[in-house]
Amino acid sequence: MLTKTSFTIRLHPADDVVIARQQLVSGTVLLDEKVTISGLIPPGHKVATHAIAVGEPVKRYNQIIGFAKRPIGPGEHVHLHNLAMGDFARDYAVGADVKPTQFVEPAATFMGIVRPDGRVATRNYIGILSTVNCSATVAHGIADAFKGEALAQFPNVDGVVALTHGSGCGMDVQGESMQVLRRTLGGYARHANFAGVLIVGLGCEANQINALLGAESLKEGPLLHTFSIQDTGGTGKSIARGVAMVSEMLPHANQVTRESVSASHLVLGLQCGGSDGYSGITANPALGAAVDRLVKHGGTAILSETPEIYGAEHLLTRRAVSKEVADKLIGRIKWWEEYTARNKGEMNNNPSPGNKAGGLTTILEKSLGAVAKGGTTNLVAVYEYAEPVTARGFVYMDTPGYDPVSATGQVAGGANMICFTTGRGSAYGCSPSPSLKLATNTALWNRQEEDIDINCGEIVDGAASVDEIGERFFRMILDTASGKKSKSELHGYGQNEFVPWYLGAVM
Repeated sequence: MLTKTSFTIRLHPADDVVIARQQLVSGTVLLDEKVTISGLIPPGHKVATHAIAVGEPVKRYNQIIGFAKRPIGPGEHVHLHNLAMGDFARDYAVGADVKPTQFVEPAATFMGIVRPDGRVATRNYIGILSTVNCSATVAHGIADAFKGEALAQFPNVDGVVALTHGSGCGMDVQGESMQVLRRTLGGYARHANFAGVLIVGLGCEANQINALLGAESLKEGPLLHTFSIQDTGGTGKSIARGVAMVSEMLPHANQVTRESVSASHLVLGLQCGGSDGYSGITANPALGAAVDRLVKHGGTAILSETPEIYGAEHLLTRRAVSKEVADKLIGRIKWWEEYTARNKGEMNNNPSPGNKAGGLTTILEKSLGAVAKGGTTNLVAVYEYAEPVTARGFVYMDTPGYDPVSATGQVAGGANMICFTTGRGSAYGCSPSPSLKLATNTALWNRQEEDIDINCGEIVDGAASVDEIGERFFRMILDTASGKKSKSELHGYGQNEFVPWYLGAVM
């Protein structure tokens, strides 16, 4: 039953807006706020709690989310028509919120796969990587040969997947795009979730196999094979050769068993896509609560999507363990400002149309909710795209906000699981790392439960707290790491979502 406090959510006493729990119609009285609704307010959208003059800042989470571009009356809908971006100074306050991490002993455990070199996997795939788009069809042809009952004799192998992309040629061999592509492919080739890898090239591309191996210190062996189509003699012969090479790897890949290992071996990539006005209230903070638990158990979580922390970066620098870490994050923010400017864009091109329909007005508002995925522990390191993540704890990786590109960088860095919050709905997976999705609202859960793993809408419904959902999701992370399939895995997602970040001109 609704009570007088059920219509809206107030996130901070100093906020200028509250969030609608449900659709509100004109004349509805918000007793706690002592205002009357004027107009129609969709669920998840903002309501002004007092008069706001033109040019005044508007706060949510006790943080500035924009500035009034026309007078706003109490009870009025606050959105695109009356709220806009504006410049303001951020107080970076480096290290102000750093605090000792209270580690848990003994750490939680999951049933993982321990590789001979000590790396721990959550899945056991064989991967086929293409050096260039020209070898993509052959790579998929090889993987297709192992669908259906072809792996019946190898029950410990989760699958053979082809991860192909749209570049690898028409680019500067010494340029930034090539460096990023090779770093990404190298990270996947070394990924713990791959028991073996086959790299397929065309033969004449800019991204030559030998150059890739040299740049990434990769060496061929029983579980890392390479070949080019031109040397092999064409498509049919290349697919047959690839099938033979994978067939040689399968008996080795099958010789694994799961064993109890510490949760410290988990590396989560944190993502949000199709966000809405509830994202920063339910799924993102619930994921943050699970991240806090993981860090206290010795694990690692990677926050990314730099365009989607823009305007909230000061909340991360306050948690930075050193000025060096904070400066690296600020440096990446400045790089993005310059990058968008030279491409005749702006940082507020994000949020997307779907985000806006869900109640998010500016990138500042979206970012303040997005950083909640990272929990509350110290920021211990900052990485560039697809760099190997070696630190344990809460870290940051610079990536675009586009989810497939961002998650590809995180997996290349070593993420062995992706956790993805969504308010509008998402259909996504990320081989070789399982992907778990969190719904921000119950309406989405009821509509798209077949794609989503947990409903954080219970928080808005009053059925559970952020901490309760965080604990529940932490246990789901451990179960999934132990081999339980996520919804996206059951649907077969993962091969088409490999999208390395492309920078620079196409030649």
